[in-house]
Amino acid sequence: MPNHKTLQDVTLSVLDLSPILTGHTIRDSYNHTRDLAQHAEKWGYRRYWLAEHHNMPFIGSSATSVLIGHIAENTSTIRVGSGGIMLPNHAPLLIAEQFGTLETLYPGRIDLGLGRAPGTDQFTAHALRRHTGSDGSDFPQLLDELRSYLQPLSNQKMKRVRAIPGQGLDIPVWLLGSSGFSAQLAGQLGLPFAFASHFSPENTLPALDLYRRSFTPSDVLEEPYAMVGLNVIAAETDEEAEYLSTTHQQRILNQMRNVEEPLQPPIENMDDIATEYEKMLIQQRFSASIFGGPDTVAEKMQTFLHDTQADEIMINTQVYEHQKRLRSYEIVADITK
Repeated sequence: MPNHKTLQDVTLSVLDLSPILTGHTIRDSYNHTRDLAQHAEKWGYRRYWLAEHHNMPFIGSSATSVLIGHIAENTSTIRVGSGGIMLPNHAPLLIAEQFGTLETLYPGRIDLGLGRAPGTDQFTAHALRRHTGSDGSDFPQLLDELRSYLQPLSNQKMKRVRAIPGQGLDIPVWLLGSSGFSAQLAGQLGLPFAFASHFSPENTLPALDLYRRSFTPSDVLEEPYAMVGLNVIAAETDEEAEYLSTTHQQRILNQMRNVEEPLQPPIENMDDIATEYEKMLIQQRFSASIFGGPDTVAEKMQTFLHDTQADEIMINTQVYEHQKRLRSYEIVADITK
């Protein structure tokens, strides 16, 4: 495995959950998402992906396909997609039709990233699916059905059910994962793979290794292509970045305590609200995350790239103040040019 990649070699993309902020409306969240996408396009980011989550008061991207259309309509060149659609929540035909519609409206710009988790709790999953639910074991069958709807018409002559629009459209399908299941499946099918290192850092290297070892060339890819999600908060100084990161740290703390609320403003000291044990768990969660000024971020991102050999890095930045969030993405873009 070559180990000489530099930050100038890697493609950068954006992961956005359209965060809902204390003291702001969900409409504000969508306006911020649109503005960030427009800036990301200007700064040279390759993709802008939105993630499906449900029943979470700090995430606004639940109707993911709808929001993808809004962002694609308000940008020109950046690819827009799902990071991801949680396929067990949906009928594969419905997703084929939705993304067929998006690809028809915005040709050559739509990505379909797929996950097998529910993106929510078991009660909400039941409300979404209206049956006992899936443990994800049927994901390969759902994926195969979905991909069949996107095949050209010549391959579907015997099918009574077709995706219109959808059939025959060249919509890139990605598999997303935070463990080895989707890594191996993506490798076996010869599909691009995106790993969620931003919330599962301990599994990053084993999953990437499994993906590459399992990879079989396909009509989609001749060689493996791995994108890795990464939490990054860049600011003018290390101290400012650490301060801004307390918004994300508070979200993790609330998650551990089963407290659900919108994202909170940053605070001066996590010692005031978290126990030593809680702080240790938060640090474990952020073991691969990067918070710092431009020099610190550049150095740590280069180390991350060396370790993962990622083809693409998808940046997740949860910062309370919108202008500070924009500035973080701008700094990252600058240090990789």
